[in-house]
Amino acid sequence: MAEACSLLLLLVFVLSGAPVEGRHGSKLSQNYYKSTCPEVFSIVQAEVEAALNKERRMGASLLRLHFHDCFVNGCDGSILLDDNATFIGEKTAPPNVNSTRGFNVVDDIKARLEDACPGVVSCADILAIAARDSTVILGGPSWKVKLGRKDATTASNAAATEFIPRPNLNISALVSSFDAQGLSLKDLVALSGAHTIGLAKCETFRAHIHNDSNIDPTFAKSLQRKCPRAGKDNIHQQLDLQTPTSFDNSYFKNLLKKKGLLRSDQELFSGTSADSLVKKYAADSSEFFKHFSKSMIKLGNIKPITGSSGKIRINCRKVN
Repeated sequence: MAEACSLLLLLVFVLSGAPVEGRHGSKLSQNYYKSTCPEVFSIVQAEVEAALNKERRMGASLLRLHFHDCFVNGCDGSILLDDNATFIGEKTAPPNVNSTRGFNVVDDIKARLEDACPGVVSCADILAIAARDSTVILGGPSWKVKLGRKDATTASNAAATEFIPRPNLNISALVSSFDAQGLSLKDLVALSGAHTIGLAKCETFRAHIHNDSNIDPTFAKSLQRKCPRAGKDNIHQQLDLQTPTSFDNSYFKNLLKKKGLLRSDQELFSGTSADSLVKKYAADSSEFFKHFSKSMIKLGNIKPITGSSGKIRINCRKVN
């Protein structure tokens, strides 16, 4: 976890737009590929647009891939690695197995980039750009994506299990999980707003709709019919019933009505200091968009591998 002074320094860098130092001393920069792969942004954007035109839900999936990648030993593309003889990767960890998706889209983006500029753009950077582009295409805010991350050569199933926040966490556990990554309460609430898009499986919200009191009773009953106490684990439900494929502030409006799908969602509006942020974002989408953008930049700056320590994987699924 970053000490207070380190977090303050990082925040100064982020707000000033200055390059952020990576895990091994080099800097991330928006212009990192300006001379080596000038088409990187347009190529990623075109592939993300094509993927979302086929399936709008893919935007949430790509955004989630970046989040889950960064929470496990930093933003290093390790979530994309398949298991091999030397390690069991993150794809099969409980928070990811039969849940994370979008790997084929990343493969398509990587193939296009390898044609245009072979061996130059990292898989970790692809995830960062794709997350931003997905958000924008679905109506959300944009931000300047800093690049220059290298790819990990290993992945950790155990670390994914430990560090990716689970949907049954209470507010104190959520705060601790984000704090361990150098992210604040405001980051927690703003980034949780990504649940304005996407779906969740029955097994992730069953306990909340059957056991918790901090939920609208009518809302709970309507969900209990779809997601009983036993069975139907893989039945999906929209995280935001109103506008499930539009990136907006409806998620926070739902929390005010005690209609958060996951326990970890509704915990953000449960009588703690997070309540004021939920109210602010529910009342003003521009405030939510502004803070979400800043928090996504901070997320993307978590312990990137830079310099000569990492690799540029030619195939995002395996080490060269």
